[in-house]
Amino acid sequence: MSISPRTVVLTGAAGNLGKAAAQVFAQEGAQLVLLDRAPISDAARASLAPAQCLSLVLDLCDAAQVAAAIEQALARFGRIDVLCNLTGGFAMGDTVHETSDSTWDFLHAMNVGTLRNTSRAVVPQMLRQGGGKIVNVGAYSAQRGLAAMGAYIAAKSEVLRLTEAMAAELRMKNINVNCVLPTILDTPQNRADMPDADPKRWVSPQDLAKVIAFLASDAAHAIHGAGVPVTGLS
Repeated sequence: MSISPRTVVLTGAAGNLGKAAAQVFAQEGAQLVLLDRAPISDAARASLAPAQCLSLVLDLCDAAQVAAAIEQALARFGRIDVLCNLTGGFAMGDTVHETSDSTWDFLHAMNVGTLRNTSRAVVPQMLRQGGGKIVNVGAYSAQRGLAAMGAYIAAKSEVLRLTEAMAAELRMKNINVNCVLPTILDTPQNRADMPDADPKRWVSPQDLAKVIAFLASDAAHAIHGAGVPVTGLS
């Protein structure tokens, strides 16, 4: 049975995907917990009205800060129905043997460490309340190895495998765990970095947010451990 209004936690909430997802969930009437290392802009907040929002600035790579943020969310809203792990990092260009330790550590921390920290903080609450939904963001490219992307693919592949493992652990506890596998997102940053590419072939943050919202909905109650490709026209 759906709880209304639902409480939805979004990491990476200040980014392009985070803002799009917040708008989709706000339109559904959700209460929002917006987590990011950068503050949410006034314009982004205004676009979410009249949804109730708790916006917190923190380092998602710090487990103690994440745990404290989730405690604040529970004190405000009483439960967490959906966790969307949207935070991630990207880097490419180096071969595996040339990739620096700092790049390996950065990509693992941003893509895997943040997911681990939020899961540790949120899953026990979902177990206590009798269910929930978790949606992670992988990458379509992480389904196989590609040159000059080894560290990024390794991190995003781990996201997919952890999604599958968590789904196997939690499906009998009424917790759905799935992930999306997008190709290139149509963001201002990607347009600036790839001026010769055709962004019409990319995935809009709004379209990806709608897929995330579906996986977080009751309509997806029978889906566990899926990696859903979201490829646009590419």
